[in-house]
Amino acid sequence: MDLGIDGNAALVTASSSGLGKASALALAREGADVVVNGRDPNRLESAVEELRAEAPGRVVGQRGDLTDPADIEALVDRTVDEFGGIDHLVTSAGGPPSGPFLDMDDGDWYDAYDLLVMSVVRLVRLAADHLRDGGGTIVTITSRTVKEALDSLVLSNAVRMGVIGLEKTLSKELAPDVRANAVLPGVIETARINEIIEQALDRGDYETYEEGLADWSADIPLERVGEPIELGDMVAFLSSERSSYINGTAVPIDGGSISANL
Repeated sequence: MDLGIDGNAALVTASSSGLGKASALALAREGADVVVNGRDPNRLESAVEELRAEAPGRVVGQRGDLTDPADIEALVDRTVDEFGGIDHLVTSAGGPPSGPFLDMDDGDWYDAYDLLVMSVVRLVRLAADHLRDGGGTIVTITSRTVKEALDSLVLSNAVRMGVIGLEKTLSKELAPDVRANAVLPGVIETARINEIIEQALDRGDYETYEEGLADWSADIPLERVGEPIELGDMVAFLSSERSSYINGTAVPIDGGSISANL
């Protein structure tokens, strides 16, 4: 299916690895020109080289910390300078620390809000006019925790809800020129999952990596964890004209693991 985004300009944050990288790859495979972003310059350079080797779209890297307003401004400016505008904004960010409510202090809460919510606020504020010019799209990558609270993830459970409220508001305030949607990843085999399973192996919780992966898959109806590109392809679809009547929604990418009806 041709998504019709060849030559479009996309900015994907936190895209030197994980779900952001998969989203950037999916967009670039469709011919979009993509700015990828990360804090680690070596990892960012590696991601840029990998995407350039796999996709026809132009790919450039811009280092930046999503909690730094100056870095966010530089990200938007770089995209406009390189590609002449912004058609698609995909917001991703690393997860906040895990732990129960009583283990979190005020600093943890403010840091999580700055990373997860204010990064999106600042990006959209700077990119809105460019998105309007191109009839653009916004896709926010959040988490299944906005549908179903998970144990020991109080910061993600609570703070990511703010991103969904923002996304829904943007879908109304920026329409009809700009569409805004969210994707809610469940268990997907990113480097973070790899790390967790490897740590469990070191503790002796599992005998093999495959056993650990099967344990993570136990409550998923499709009986497996997801692949990053499966989320990336949905991001690319929501950024395209093929999804032109989808606006203000949040799409779980979780193999059916969320128990909520809605």
